[in-house]
Amino acid sequence: MLGAIATAMVLVTSLGVAPAGVAKAAAIPVVLALSAGHRLVDHPFERLGPANRLTLLRAVLIAAMAAFVGDPTAQVASPWLVLAGGIAFGMDWLDGRVARATGSASAFGARLDEELDAITVVVLGALAWGLGRAGAWILLAGAARYLYLAAGWVWPWMSRSLPHAPRRAWACGVSVTALLGALAPWPGAALSAAVAVAAVAGSFGIDIAWLWRRRADPA
Repeated sequence: MLGAIATAMVLVTSLGVAPAGVAKAAAIPVVLALSAGHRLVDHPFERLGPANRLTLLRAVLIAAMAAFVGDPTAQVASPWLVLAGGIAFGMDWLDGRVARATGSASAFGARLDEELDAITVVVLGALAWGLGRAGAWILLAGAARYLYLAAGWVWPWMSRSLPHAPRRAWACGVSVTALLGALAPWPGAALSAAVAVAAVAGSFGIDIAWLWRRRADPA
């Protein structure tokens, strides 16, 4: 939280980002804590570990990007936003490998990483929309996960556990890469945005179809 606020304040004073950017940046660690903090009981180690610290450092970077959502300075800063997003994507690739290499992998770390991935897609989609690279439909990429979770409250069969599928990680990677492409000022930005939405929708569609076929099975 302190890192996110401090970084956003630097952006406000040095780049002319509106003061509301501090609140936008601060919202990222709040959402991350609410969505993943309760899984700390699944962390079996005495220390947070290098991989989780790397994930939290990535959260500060995403929070800094969130400060630009809806801000006029985002147009000028769009190349830097693409670069920052690329660095965050690289950190996302790295943290899981660090966890395995140091023997510090845990269910909490996996959930923390997963929730930050979801927040990242929301932020990138909102930035692309604010930059005018695509219509409001691009927000579906970020909203899909939260709509899916909400559906589980309405239809219990939607909240059942799913089997592990590497396809979800690939879909996330494709969507983040495509959203970074949508931030760039080039003619294919809208097409890149469409690829991001299609990747997310396709992955969730497969999971929903799997759950639907088993909706009558015993819980």
